[in-house]
Amino acid sequence: MWRYMSRRLLLIVPTLLCILVVNFLIVQAAPGGPVEQAIARLQGFGGNVMGGSGGEVSAVGGAGRSSRGLDPALIEEIKHHYGFDKPMHERLWLMLKNYAQLDLGNSFFRGAKVIDLILQKLPTSISLGLWATLITYLISIPLGVRKAIHNGSAFDVWTSTAIIVGYAMPAFLFAILLIVVFAGGSYVNWFPVQGLVSDNFDSLSPLGKVGDYLWHLVLPVTALVIGGFATLTILTKNSFLNEISRQYVITARAKGLTERRVLYGHVFRNAMLLVVAGIPQALIEVFFAGSLLIETIFNLDGLGRMSYEAAVSRDYPVVFGALFLFTLFGLLIKLIGDLCYTLLDPRIDFSARTA
Repeated sequence: MWRYMSRRLLLIVPTLLCILVVNFLIVQAAPGGPVEQAIARLQGFGGNVMGGSGGEVSAVGGAGRSSRGLDPALIEEIKHHYGFDKPMHERLWLMLKNYAQLDLGNSFFRGAKVIDLILQKLPTSISLGLWATLITYLISIPLGVRKAIHNGSAFDVWTSTAIIVGYAMPAFLFAILLIVVFAGGSYVNWFPVQGLVSDNFDSLSPLGKVGDYLWHLVLPVTALVIGGFATLTILTKNSFLNEISRQYVITARAKGLTERRVLYGHVFRNAMLLVVAGIPQALIEVFFAGSLLIETIFNLDGLGRMSYEAAVSRDYPVVFGALFLFTLFGLLIKLIGDLCYTLLDPRIDFSARTA
């Protein structure tokens, strides 16, 4: 087991390296690099300049068309400021060397270190991700088990209908519906629609701060839960139904074990293996995929929104810093998911697997 963990941890380094290199090369082909963005601001055209054949060409070789009328010395100064006065391979090597020292560089346009920006936005993304995942599992697993036990009953039918409706509704559309109904849109005004805490948060009592924090999370977390809740419930139900039909369940019943002992002492542990397998993917989706639209709709300043804005403005240090963090978290979460297998079923031996 320890050998397997060591191999997986060692593989994180080349995996991160490959992902960063590939994305660095892809980014160079993106039109409207940071140099061209800066030139456009100087000329009063705003930041959304998409001219040129690619990020590298636009920023270094092809900036002439958009920089007409500007002093060439100023253009060279801009290139030097953003590091585009160096060849592409030198910039790649410098970035990788800094990342090896956990130096993610400075934002081009935010005037702060990338690591400080990430730490500033991280609490919002962690709040959304952890609460959404926790609530999803706390609801979906008991509901899926109950649906499996009462398969084909009226309870199973009407809950399946509700689950299908929830699954078919996109999270962002459900978020808008929640705002319209519960946040002063057309009906009641029970919940806030922006921020993670109120403006007077610092003046509240400790209990009041907890209540205010949870009050702000109700709508965004509910919107995030709806899609994963449906998928996990069906997965849990099908896993239970599959295990209930196995021979060891028939044998356990024949030995006189109670139905509760059979279901929760034998079936539950085996059925949960498939559910545990989905935990890493669920966490990754909630943290890094589903949070962008939710953060935007509810005006939450998290990693998803920051990464999107950085990509639009070609703030490459922030883009690569967020990518580095997302990849690292994803790999660690997958490793933790594998370790959870051994807690549910000690018979699983990872030492026989190749990493």
